[in-house]
Amino acid sequence: MDNIANLMHGFSVALTTHHILLMMAGVLLGILVGVLPGLGAPNGVSLLLPLTFSMDPVSAIILLTSLYWGALFGGSTTSILFNIPGEPSSVATTFDGHPMAKQGKATEALSFAFLSAGIGAMAGVILITVLSGWVASFALRFSSPEFFAVYFITFASFIGLGGSSPFKAIVAMGVGFALASIGMDSVSGNIRLTYDFDVLLAGVSFLIAVIGLFGIGELMLTMEEGLRFNGISAKVRARDVLKTAAKLPRYWVALLRSSAIGIWMGITPGGPTAASFMSYAMAKRSSRRGANFGKGEPEGVIAPETADHAAGSAAMLPMLALGIPGSATAAVMMGGLMIWGLNPGPTLFTDRPDFVWGLIASMYLGNVVAVIVVLATVPLFASILRIPFSIVGPVIVVVCFIGAFTVASKEFDIWLALIFGFVGYFFKKLDYPIAPLILAMVIGDKAEDAFRQSMIFSQGSLSIFWSNPLVTTLMSLGLILLLMPLIGTIFRRLRALGKTRAA
Repeated sequence: MDNIANLMHGFSVALTTHHILLMMAGVLLGILVGVLPGLGAPNGVSLLLPLTFSMDPVSAIILLTSLYWGALFGGSTTSILFNIPGEPSSVATTFDGHPMAKQGKATEALSFAFLSAGIGAMAGVILITVLSGWVASFALRFSSPEFFAVYFITFASFIGLGGSSPFKAIVAMGVGFALASIGMDSVSGNIRLTYDFDVLLAGVSFLIAVIGLFGIGELMLTMEEGLRFNGISAKVRARDVLKTAAKLPRYWVALLRSSAIGIWMGITPGGPTAASFMSYAMAKRSSRRGANFGKGEPEGVIAPETADHAAGSAAMLPMLALGIPGSATAAVMMGGLMIWGLNPGPTLFTDRPDFVWGLIASMYLGNVVAVIVVLATVPLFASILRIPFSIVGPVIVVVCFIGAFTVASKEFDIWLALIFGFVGYFFKKLDYPIAPLILAMVIGDKAEDAFRQSMIFSQGSLSIFWSNPLVTTLMSLGLILLLMPLIGTIFRRLRALGKTRAA
């Protein structure tokens, strides 16, 4: 009941004309970010973040989360109409969304995508409403060893559940840790890894890294692929949307299953991309029309879109309650909270309840606003992709460099963004994940501080991480996640050996 009362207070904070207008502006900007190749939700949020420094934190986070929802919707639009996923998490939507559009069912495909996305996002927000207070209260029992154990679980999850090569995830994370340690050590006050460059005394801004890795790096890949925009026009009418909405209940099993998958992958570091692919695979395997997947099956659109948005919203729970982002975009938002002087974690719920519950209430409103706005603006944003990429590409570069300079008004940051652009390009070409790098940059110093404080308390003994049942459970879970790739390899070899002997 306390959560319901808090949520009602949150609605009183979020439900103002100013905040509704911010939601609409954020969604429109997000759709543009999602539609344009080379941008994306993490980069869009990081570009907009410097403009929010002078805003009230509640207004700022409402604007950023609305941009996030809009970016996810924009990626779905281009996936269906142009077979170009504007977001990595929208790739699975192309499998059946574009074939539906080619069959003359573009409006139906878009309606299924947006309505199911709204349902998935709402499922994630309901989870946050129900569990956030409990998670925050539980986390108040944490001291330095427990916090390090939670950070350890997060890093281990990217290795055990991240979906990419464990070795590559470790390398990416190591690069992030090295970047996070540049500048002044917060415990001893020593200067580290600056190599006598004064511009590095303040450290490397994660915003500059995100702009380079996701913006310029993605743009280099897009240029290399020689992108061409050949799309299908669509005009979304209210009558057609209502007809599609009437068909949606027959896919209730897919909606529930995909929501559950998305929520789980949002809370763990799997993220929206892994959630959408996993949900699509599960839907294809369990559907009676599985053979029709890839040819224009509506369930092939509903499943990934529901999971994608459920994961996107659920990723906010560990970020708010524990100070641990569940996705790259949540990591950027968490960095924004720290810049605004807010400390993500359990104390945030007691210190700034107006901020936390205003944000949660705005997520309900923002998703409704996003569905309405995106349905109304599909023709407008689809027409943007008819602009030659030779014009769109340079505009994106200029926006990225302006965003990099805006962070701290330093010319060096522009060069740094360009360097990160090349890093992001080579990471993508070599199939190295970028999300672990961003995560390590954002919370690497917090994990280091928690570890060093624990070592001070225990006089250098690692036994402090097994000193009580709570921290022992957390560390054991982290070790299991860390060793999951090795355990999986052993089981596969044993199974193969058993089959060989049976033969």
